[in-house]
This record gives sequence, structure tokens and C-alpha cells, in this order.
Amino acid sequence: MVERDGPDELHSLRGSIDRSALLTVRDIIEREEPLAAPTLDDYLNPTVLEVPLGDGLRNADSARIDVQWTTRADYKFHYTDTDGVNFRWGRHPHGGDYISVPGLEHYHPPPDATSDPDDVEESCIKQSVEALVTRAVLKLWRVAYHADSYDPLNAASNPP
Repeated sequence: MVERDGPDELHSLRGSIDRSALLTVRDIIEREEPLAAPTLDDYLNPTVLEVPLGDGLRNADSARIDVQWTTRADYKFHYTDTDGVNFRWGRHPHGGDYISVPGLEHYHPPPDATSDPDDVEESCIKQSVEALVTRAVLKLWRVAYHADSYDPLNAASNPP
């Protein structure tokens, strides 16, 4: 859910959901990821693009990536799978709470997408255009999938 005001503003996506951006993300995923079947939760007034995956990372039988994108180019790509593993890439304010994250782009690592300030990492994804971010996420996910490892998910050696 996108929070727009209130005390948690520093840790939330800013702006309303950008339907056009989600449609762009959906179209790229449909073309480039054969294991995915993306759909908007509501075509006219979406809040999330749901991306079920026919397989997951490591031992997971299936997975899903939920995507939110706002009119202010804040985003969240949240992966979850049948083994209970979660991680996410995001771009939004975090109030400077994440010690090793100087900008808006950050990564919450597996297995539980922790928000512990000591564990959140600077994201290797530095773009803010939905097409580039989506391709980067797909590349990082696919490299991790073939490596059968979580290590490549935020690998600077695979700069998107």
C-alpha cells in the first residue's frame, strides 16, 4: 500500500500509483521473462502489478514479484516465494535510517527483506526510468536463478 502522508512518510512511496508506468513494466516483463505472467490488480485503478513466476529461486516451487510505481518515480519490486524468502529493491525516501544507503535506491536482502538499518544495502540499480529498472530487476533475478544463489541479486559486478 502506498502511504501519502503521516509519520511514516520518510519510509513510504511518494505520490499516487502511476498506471502508465505499471503498464510499461508489465509489457517488458511479458516480452522478456518466460516464467512470468504479470497482471494488474485493477486495470483502471491499479495499486500493484502482480507477477506470478512459474518457478522460484533455489528450492522454491513458485514465486511472485509485486511491483508498485508512483508518479514521483518511487518504486518497489518485492519478491516472495513458496519457501518464505522475501527481498526487494526500492527507490523512495528512508529518512537516512539505512546506514550504508546514501540515496533513495536501496535493497532489502533475503531471506526476510529486513528493514534493519544495519542490513539494508545500497541498490546496484541506479536508474529511475521504469523500463531500465524493470530490465535490471529481471536480469538480476535471472542471474540469481541460473546461479542457484541469492548472491547475484544486488551484485555490483552485474551493473544494470
